[in-house]
Amino acid sequence: MIRGIDGVIKGRNTMDGAGVKLYRVFGGPDTVDLTDPFLLLDFFGSNKVEEYINGFPWHPHRGIETVTLLFEGKVEHQDSLGNKGTIYPGQVQWMTAGSGIFHQEMPKPLEGTEIPKYNQDPFLVRGLQLWINLPSYKKMTQPVYRDVKSVPKEKFDFGEVSVLAGEFAGIEGPVKVKSDVDPSYIHVKLNGDMKLKVKEGYTVLAYVVDGSARFAPNSPGIGKGNLVIFTREGDEIKISGNASFIVLSGRPLNEPVAWYGPIVMNTEDQIIEAFDDLRKGTFIRHKEILYE
Repeated sequence: MIRGIDGVIKGRNTMDGAGVKLYRVFGGPDTVDLTDPFLLLDFFGSNKVEEYINGFPWHPHRGIETVTLLFEGKVEHQDSLGNKGTIYPGQVQWMTAGSGIFHQEMPKPLEGTEIPKYNQDPFLVRGLQLWINLPSYKKMTQPVYRDVKSVPKEKFDFGEVSVLAGEFAGIEGPVKVKSDVDPSYIHVKLNGDMKLKVKEGYTVLAYVVDGSARFAPNSPGIGKGNLVIFTREGDEIKISGNASFIVLSGRPLNEPVAWYGPIVMNTEDQIIEAFDDLRKGTFIRHKEILYE
């Protein structure tokens, strides 16, 4: 059965961190039920250094996973346990914050030998961050880093597909998340018609990065900056057009959400406990971070 479109959301320009300009596709109490298990999707991008250089300084996370993918530029990241690294174009960090982590993410222009290596405007930084909810019993799990140096891509008659998580036409994504959410993330550059198999009952979202496409039979074209929310009945999506878009799918958790800033739990008492931990200096429950 082919899925229809349940709704279309237009994002908004905003600022976050220490004044970083970004485009918030979705995120907050008004969309959390529609996008469950996905909480937030931000795009950031500018070739004006002053619009991103102050970055996202030290801040906590608990109860979620964050996925940071870079198209251009670099992001230097560091956590309170001394782990540090750099995300370059085409690379991804998939982080399970779990019981709690303090970190910072600082976008930077390319410099030195990085400029000829990546052959781009050295001042341009462009990427996205996705937040995924964790089920209640995994909210306090040990934090995990997954650093992905390259995402597999393959050309088809209709265009090109990159798979970060999940599977498409035999291409398996490098991120294998042991989660009830069972997340899938693929990026399609479409020039024609395609069919995409999805799991019955899962939330499926498509965000149009560029161009325009029809995401259901007889639907109008949906253009850049819009998020398509599909109905949950059906196991196939038909898409046609000339567009670059991201498709997210995951099993909805259908659990209560208590959300304050970078901390997402199930009850207000758990939010209060998290901020008590911050005040008392006991926020970090695990002294080591796993790497997968």
